[in-house]
Amino acid sequence: MGGSVQRSTTVARLGSGAVEYRLDRRGDTVVVVLHGGHLRAGLVWDETVFVDAGITVLAPSRPGYGRTPLSTGTTRAGFADVTAELCRHLGIDKVAAVLGISAGGPTAMTVAARHPGLVERLILQCSQGPHWPRRRERLLANLIFSPAAERLTWGSLRGLLRRAPDTGLRMLLGGLSTVPPRQLLAGMWPEHRATLIALFSAMRSGAGFRQDLRPYTDVTAEIGQPTLVIASRHDGAVSFDDAEHLATAIRRAELVESRSDSHFLELGADWPAISEAIRVFLTSEPRDFAARG
Repeated sequence: MGGSVQRSTTVARLGSGAVEYRLDRRGDTVVVVLHGGHLRAGLVWDETVFVDAGITVLAPSRPGYGRTPLSTGTTRAGFADVTAELCRHLGIDKVAAVLGISAGGPTAMTVAARHPGLVERLILQCSQGPHWPRRRERLLANLIFSPAAERLTWGSLRGLLRRAPDTGLRMLLGGLSTVPPRQLLAGMWPEHRATLIALFSAMRSGAGFRQDLRPYTDVTAEIGQPTLVIASRHDGAVSFDDAEHLATAIRRAELVESRSDSHFLELGADWPAISEAIRVFLTSEPRDFAARG
């Protein structure tokens, strides 16, 4: 972790519309990464596990984020089909896994359910489930990320992070952890703090986050791929109950509990072990996973 969080992206003009994506080619094994709220294809959070394993990463911006308009896949099912179309456009006929992070989880599940011939495995990291968002969260998010307020909200946050970075981080982390923000920040490594500041400073919501707040169709019963569900009990953004529900509802799922103190599992002391679990999962034959389950 560390260094720049921003990478260059490309826009593909598909039959279903324009979609922004980042393709980091490393080898024949491909993982599709569907980021969470306020993130787009060009923002890179820790992908070391894929870099070290020589795995190619395809990261599209979901509708309303970056340069992917809302009109490209107006529903999660619609964008699941767009993701499959993007893979065909790039000559990718098989992906080792779709990784859905936070608000990207429901779309990742939908890709797996609708395109079993393309997707071999599913990874859900702090994924939203049926308990998200609660009514209070929905109302607050619709207010501060409304079309009139979104630019002002992020502009104010970036200004605060420049003038008083610790104050800004404490405010932002308050909703992402069950641990008191001051305590969380006090135990954070300087490089993690710097990366978080860079990441938060580059975030935008566009129209994407308001789209994320809409209810989605539960497709868990339709998912047949081996699935790794990863979550922390200290996640203040997504309830651990969601992870437990997903691990139960998806018939070939395994739940791995992170010891991270926040929604950012990459900041947890056990992230190397979590990364190793991901690597093993990606390199195991599906039948081996089924035998373990």
